[in-house]
Order: sequence, then C-alpha cells, then structure tokens
Amino acid sequence: MRAEQLKALLPRELLASVVVFLVALPLCMGIAIASGMPPAKGLITGIIGGLVVGWMAGSPLQVSGPAAGLAVLVFELVRQHGIAMLGPILLLAGFLQLVAGRLRLGCWFRVTAPAVVYGMLAGIGVLIVLSQVHVMLDATPQPSGLDNLLGFPAALTQAAQGLDSGFGWQAGLLGLSTIGVMWLWDKWRPHALRFVPGALLGVGLTTGASLLLALQVKRVQVPDNLADAIDWLRPADLLNLADPALLIAAFTVAFIASAETLLSAAAVDRMHNGQRSDFDKELTAQGVGNMLCGLLGALPMTGVIVRSSANVQAGATTRLSAMFHGVWLLVFVVLLSSALQSIPVASLAGVLVYTGFKLVDLKAFRALGRYGRMPMMTYAATALAIVFTDLLTGVLVGFGLTLAKLAWKASRLKISLIEQPEADHMELRLAGAATFLKVPALTQVLSRIPAGSTLHVPLNHLSYIDHACLELLEEWGRANAGNGSILMIEARGLKRRLEGRIRTTTGLGSAL
Repeated sequence: MRAEQLKALLPRELLASVVVFLVALPLCMGIAIASGMPPAKGLITGIIGGLVVGWMAGSPLQVSGPAAGLAVLVFELVRQHGIAMLGPILLLAGFLQLVAGRLRLGCWFRVTAPAVVYGMLAGIGVLIVLSQVHVMLDATPQPSGLDNLLGFPAALTQAAQGLDSGFGWQAGLLGLSTIGVMWLWDKWRPHALRFVPGALLGVGLTTGASLLLALQVKRVQVPDNLADAIDWLRPADLLNLADPALLIAAFTVAFIASAETLLSAAAVDRMHNGQRSDFDKELTAQGVGNMLCGLLGALPMTGVIVRSSANVQAGATTRLSAMFHGVWLLVFVVLLSSALQSIPVASLAGVLVYTGFKLVDLKAFRALGRYGRMPMMTYAATALAIVFTDLLTGVLVGFGLTLAKLAWKASRLKISLIEQPEADHMELRLAGAATFLKVPALTQVLSRIPAGSTLHVPLNHLSYIDHACLELLEEWGRANAGNGSILMIEARGLKRRLEGRIRTTTGLGSAL
C-alpha cells in the first residue's frame, strides 16, 4: 500500500477500529466469564485476534476474537479437564485448522447444512441464557442447561431474600438494566450515534450507577499487569493429548470454530463490495491464532459476526481496522485496567443474556420452512439435544438427521408398470434412484408380468441405478427367457450414472 493511499484510508480505518474496540471490550470479558475463565483471558484472545489474525486474515473485514458460540464448549472442557488442559486442546485445534487451510479444505467446512448451524447457535444461545441468568444474580451457574433451568427458582428466591448475606437482587437489577438499555438502544438509536454500541452503553451506565449507589455486587477481576494473566503452556501438559477425550475435544473445537468462522466470513462478504474472502487463508490465520491462544492459556477464537458487521457498518475497507482494534484493546488493558475492575459482573452477564437471545434466530427457523419440514425439525432437534445433553451430541444429532434425509431422498424410487399398444409389450418405468433398498419392491412388480411379455425398461428417468437392481432385472430376463419373455434395457441418457455395465445374455436384449 502506497503512502498516499495509507494517508487517505487511515482516518476512516481508525474510526472504524474504535467502534469495533468499543463493541469488543465488553464481549471479550463477558464471553470469558460465560466460559468459566477470568475476564483477562478473553481480552488476550481479542488482542491476538486483532494484531495477529487481523494481519494474516483471508477475510480482511472480518474481526476475530472470543465467540459466544464456543463459550458453552469451553465451560464444559474447563469443568471436566481444568483450565490447564485448555492450552493443549487449543494448540492441537489450531494446528488442525492450520493444516486444513494449507490443504485448501476451507470450502468443505461450509458443506455443513444451515439447519444444523442455526440449530447449534440456537442451542448455544439457550445455554448461555440459562447459565448467565445465574451470573446476573451473582450466583454460580450449574454444569448443565437443565440444572440451570431447574435451579433458577431457588437462585431467584435466594437473591430476592438476600440470603447468605448476598446482594443478588442488586446484581439482578444491574443485569436487567443492561439488557433494557441494549434493547432500547437497538430500537431507538439516533442516527447520529449509530456507531455507539449498545453493550458498551449498557455496561457504562450500570457501572456508573453501581459506583454512585455503592452497590455491594461482584466486580470484574483483572490483574494490574496483563502478563500476570498469561499461563504459558507447559510441555508436560502436551502428553495428556494421548487421552482420547482431549483429542475429541480438540477436533470438536477445530470443527465448530472453523464452521462459525467461515459462515461469518461468507456473511461479511454479502455486506460489502470489496475484496472477497479467501477461506483457506482465513482458516490458516485462525489456526495460527488459536495455537497462540493455546500457548498463552487464553480462550479460543473464531471470526465473529457482531464485531465484523460493526466493522463494515463503520466504513472499514481494509484489514487495518481489525488490527487497530487489537491495539486499542492492548492499550486499554495496560493503561486503564483499574477502570475494568469497576465493572459489575452482572452487567457483563446481561450483555451475554441479550446476545444469547439473539442467537436463537426465529427468523432463520421460519425461513427454513421454505425448504420443507425436515430442515425445521433438524434445527429444533439440534438445539434441544444441545440443551439437554451437550454440544457435541447435539451437533451429531443434527448431522445424523441431515444424512438420514439424504439417504431417504437418495433411496426414493417410483415404479410403474405400463401396458404398451403392441400386444404383449409392457414398459417398466423407473424414476428416482434404484438402489438395493428397492429390490423387494421391484421384485414384486416383476412377479406380476405375464409370461411371454416383452419388457422395455427405459433408464432415462433414473438418477442412479446400482448393481443389485441391474442384476435383478438381468436375472428376471434369464429366468423368463424360456417362456418367451424378452427384456429390453434402454440405458440411453444414463451411461454416466450406471454402476458397472449392463451385460447381454441369452434372451436379454440391451439398447445402449
């Protein structure tokens, strides 16, 4: 980039980067808390996402950082294996992403059915809401969504009555106020202030109110020195990757982070007319970013749509904005960490509750109805399985339903036996996919053909026919040749969809 171009672009990119920084600051800390990690871990991930991934990214206007979509998974991993094991898991997950990008597999991560992705995000959104309503009351969330749901009445009662010398009701009011400010700002934001993020405004106002009223609520704990928040990966911890559970966790993080990143990149491309995303390069950059997060003991990262859309709407046209937003995060944490320590945890939980509700995209659910009931059922089944079991099980349920639908579609075959004008001539018309699953039905139809008939079997209406059905037809021709029956298989128009070749035997005609 020439000096003249840089000089012209710099003011706009700096303004956009400030907007993205203001959006990212509360989200980085809130997602870290939702993940069961210290807030500083989320800030480190945001800094790496800006400075490193922003510089390497294949999607120049996409912003990377900690994502709500991974919060539930990270919370479960930390609960099961401890914070120390998150580093090796992220290192391996990032390496898998790096290899996938170098092997140019980026486009394959977009094969995931939209119903599964939307259902996954909806399930994650529900889990975030169920866990963060406890955090809004200065209570500790439970390990599962069902436990959080069942335990909410008791947590609400305890907060309202001020049991155990707690002030949960004060925290709850701050969280609800944050949600209210964000909702009102989204509804009636003045055009002149459209770049001011609702999350920052909500957290800022409730923080000021909590300090003014001297409320006794839990506040964010961040170290005065950012270096104190870094937990370097210990080489001995890498040996634990031999545990199959950790290997599965690494593959799960890599897949979900990659799918979310590339879907977000595709959405960002639709928001502007500039440079298109290079999915393989983006995947490589995300891999490097997650490996660094693993080395430093931070949260995993993905490309995130909320910060990315703010970047585009603020007028960014190059990767400089994403990089500068990382600079602002670093400067703020280094110079103004004391300001972060004034923020009530309940306010950040309110941001996450609001974000969780928005992840349950009912518009996307209704839009799936255009493609039939099955996509809607896949969405609902994926979301419910995530809520009542875990993230991996829910995603596998979604994939299973998608494959079942594909198998059902692929096995559909319409069989019609039609009499021809010529005497003793009949046509066996097949439409769809003739696979071994349809052999019983095809056998029943063949058994109804009178002896001495000439049977025409045109295959031009088939999308596919396998050897089981072909052999059944040929065997019928051989078995009935003695009684004067003739089989004419007409395969014109299907040569590339045949499995093997049609053999010509005694009493069997073949029109290729």
